[in-house]
Amino acid sequence: MFLKTGFFGMALASALGVTVAHASVNDHQSKGKSHSLQGTWRASVQFVDGPYAAVKDLKFLIAFNEGGTLTESANYDENPPVTPAYGIWRKIGRHDFELRYEYFNTKPPTKFEDVVGGGGWTPGGIGVLKERVKLSADGDSYTSTITFVLRDEHGKPIPGSGKAICKGERMRF
Repeated sequence: MFLKTGFFGMALASALGVTVAHASVNDHQSKGKSHSLQGTWRASVQFVDGPYAAVKDLKFLIAFNEGGTLTESANYDENPPVTPAYGIWRKIGRHDFELRYEYFNTKPPTKFEDVVGGGGWTPGGIGVLKERVKLSADGDSYTSTITFVLRDEHGKPIPGSGKAICKGERMRF
């Protein structure tokens, strides 16, 4: 009898623990932490100068991880093939944050024979984004300014840089 009751009690306690942990995770995902960027965000970006100013539908998806790392992907990552950006973030004020993230840029093949011969897109330097974020008081949205610099394979700035404004919203279920 004790064995059955003991097993039942442990099973019930385990199930309740999983339920409480699950509720805790869902609460974190559904309610913003007003003091942190931690979580996943959807952002609209509009460059105000530079060659990307003509792009009117640029979107970012950004995951801010505990510990200050981030991953960003844009709706233009495949055009030309460009990797997601990886970076760091930190709090610099009550609702203010600083971000720095980079992605590898690529160069198209110079001639068709390069593609046929097994070549293709090659490394073309990096894109460096620095962003200043102002989080809303409720923690569910932000505004920011972005400075973007393209650098060649040797780290020297190349044409294509610009500044942008951004509006982000925390993703929810």
